[in-house]
Amino acid sequence: MDRGRRIGVALRTLLYRNRIRGLDRVPPTGAVLFVANHSNFIDGPVLFGILPRRVSFLVKAEAVKGPLGWLLTNVGQYAINRDVPDRKPLLDALAQLKAGGCIGIFPEGTRGAGLVENVFNGAGWLAVRANATVVPVAIRGTARPEGSRRRFKPQVDVLIGDAFQVPPGAGKKAVEAATSTIQQHLSALVAELDNELAEKGTSRD
Repeated sequence: MDRGRRIGVALRTLLYRNRIRGLDRVPPTGAVLFVANHSNFIDGPVLFGILPRRVSFLVKAEAVKGPLGWLLTNVGQYAINRDVPDRKPLLDALAQLKAGGCIGIFPEGTRGAGLVENVFNGAGWLAVRANATVVPVAIRGTARPEGSRRRFKPQVDVLIGDAFQVPPGAGKKAVEAATSTIQQHLSALVAELDNELAEKGTSRD
């Protein structure tokens, strides 16, 4: 995992100019579930090299193929198949959280505008079952705006929000409540970052 983090650091340093805020909001110990918006494949590697703790991301199974797949699994990432019931990666991630580790997840489930308008319940399930602290992360700048020319070392903005706990409970209702809470916190953080970038005249993408 440490080798993977070094790769992430190299990628974000070579490819982007980085502006990172809120690293002090990450709890130094204990189970932490990082939830982030998602607009580009490189979001995972960039955050992997930014976050101050060792973290395993849940990544879609389609990406875990060939040499890249070998690399991802060998630096501690979990492949999840969204098209079929596949509990093993979630159970492995849950075990890591219960052991006091960190898991990263993109709760939107796929790349898009990254506005976090809809989320899947995997993050809520993990947060409830592991009683993990949730830390929202907003990232902008990895996706090239449609129609724009390729940029040299564009700026990537990462804003880490305040840690929070999901409502306690068990069962489906608790997972739904946790999922809703995660969506509200993360979408609000993304909106905060987008507003800051708009005020500075910077594209959110």
